[in-house]
Amino acid sequence: MLSLNNICKSFGGVKAVDRCSFKTEENEITSLIGPNGAGKTTIFNIISGLTNPDSGTIRLLNKDITGMPAYKIAQSGISRTFQLTKVFRNVTVKDNLLIAKNTSEAEMKKMLESVYLHKPLDAIASELSYGQQRLLEIARALLKPHALLMLDEPTAGVNPRVRQELKLILKNLKKQGKTILLIEHDMDFVMDISDKVIVMNEGKVLREGKPKDIVKDKKVLEAYLGK
Repeated sequence: MLSLNNICKSFGGVKAVDRCSFKTEENEITSLIGPNGAGKTTIFNIISGLTNPDSGTIRLLNKDITGMPAYKIAQSGISRTFQLTKVFRNVTVKDNLLIAKNTSEAEMKKMLESVYLHKPLDAIASELSYGQQRLLEIARALLKPHALLMLDEPTAGVNPRVRQELKLILKNLKKQGKTILLIEHDMDFVMDISDKVIVMNEGKVLREGKPKDIVKDKKVLEAYLGK
């Protein structure tokens, strides 16, 4: 589905990503984890075209998307959310969804129900709680036609109820055969929903494997807790 080969990116004298390579498989949830500053969000921004890599290649569905403009990468089949929720606060829920896809109100309502957002289409986005805005952003990302869904820390800043709803949403998407790449710091959340976990540290891939193997890996524990 998605493959990264030797991606490098520096900002000034700081090497944010250093020869990073990994693959995601179709119909799986892959979680990208690591301590703060590991390069995870930089990788997301490079994949989605918000940041150009210094070197390396990215392929999506066997198509080279390296360095393409963000809108063309989105058209190629990527939909994403952001670490800080980005909804259009001064317009309605309906208008936020129409940005992703020109569709019927019936489909919009069905999508909102699927993410446990029980708000009318004419509600103003700024009137929603932070957690509800997060769910709206996910609904918008899902509504946009895509092959790969990228979620940047979906549980950040939300209450336990929304966190549990997000877990159910991802499990349902997994049952539907969706392909998801996820950044997340909640390890219980990651271990419960992931097919594969990729651990980054200092801009590099430290380890990758099944959750049950990653959770007891000594190098992973050292990266998070120190030697």
